[in-house]
Amino acid sequence: MRTLLLGSLLILAAGAAHADDGLFYLGAGISSNKVTDIASINSDLNSTSWKAFAGVRPLSGFAVEADYLDLGSRTINVESISSTHVGYKAFAGYAVGFVPLPMPVFDVFAKLGFARWSESGGSTLGSGFASSFTSLSGNGTELAWGIGAQAHIGMFGGRLEYEAFHLPNTSGAGIVSLSFMLRL
Repeated sequence: MRTLLLGSLLILAAGAAHADDGLFYLGAGISSNKVTDIASINSDLNSTSWKAFAGVRPLSGFAVEADYLDLGSRTINVESISSTHVGYKAFAGYAVGFVPLPMPVFDVFAKLGFARWSESGGSTLGSGFASSFTSLSGNGTELAWGIGAQAHIGMFGGRLEYEAFHLPNTSGAGIVSLSFMLRL
C-alpha cells in the first residue's frame, strides 16, 4: 500500500513539474462585498474589504482552492434608543475548473464548493441604567460558487472574480474581488 501511495505521489509530482503552471498558488486582494436584506439590522452591508486564497493545481484544467473572505461589518444607530452591529466572515473550499484557451497567459474558470460563514455582533437597547445588550452570532455552511478570469506571466498573476453564497436571514452574499497571486 505504501509503495502504491508513494508511486502515485511521484507520478503527480512529475506531471506537475512539466506543467506550465506551478503546482501551488497563493493570492490576496481587495474585495467589494454586498450582503443584502440583513434581518438583524433591516439594512444592507456594502463594504470594501479583503480576501486571501491558496490552491493546488495538479492538472492544467483542475484545482482545489481554499479562500478566506472578510465580508465587512456595519453598525446601525437609531437615535439614542438602540445600536446594532453585525459583521460577517467566511472560509470557503472549492473545486475549480479552468476552460482551455489557446492563450497560455490567460485562464477563465468556474468554481463550486462550500462556504463556512460566521456572523458576529450585538444590539444595545435603551440608554443609561436601563440599557440591555443582546448578542448576535451564528454560523453555518452553504453551497458556494464563483466565476472569474486570471492572467499570469511567469510566477506572478492577477485575478478578477465573482463569488456568491446564501446567508440565512439575508438575500445572500455577493463578492467581487481583484487579487494578485503568486504561483509556486
